[in-house]
Amino acid sequence: MPAMHHKGKILGRELPRMEEFEANAFLDDFVVSEDSDKPITAGLFRLEAGESMTYTYTYHEIKLIVDGEFRISDDTGQTVEATQGDLFYFPAGSTITFSTPEFGLGYFVGQRGEGEA
Repeated sequence: MPAMHHKGKILGRELPRMEEFEANAFLDDFVVSEDSDKPITAGLFRLEAGESMTYTYTYHEIKLIVDGEFRISDDTGQTVEATQGDLFYFPAGSTITFSTPEFGLGYFVGQRGEGEA
């Protein structure tokens, strides 16, 4: 019988920089499923003021805004001023642009393996 996995106190941890982007973007995968056919990865994404970041999803992701604020837009022209408690679903193939006046922190669950962001 599989055992649960626990990661304590992930809020407030320092996140590694997403070096492939010019934006002040940071991300860490904290929990990864062991299902290689249908992986699930959960973690935190932080963006700080400065350059916006555009990302094309190759997997499905759900993101909950846990702190700060984001301006999130997609390639259809839809834009949302996102704050704490807002929930998003980004389908595979969507191109999303993130920006923030100060900072934003999101908790995500993505249908991908570890480090495949």
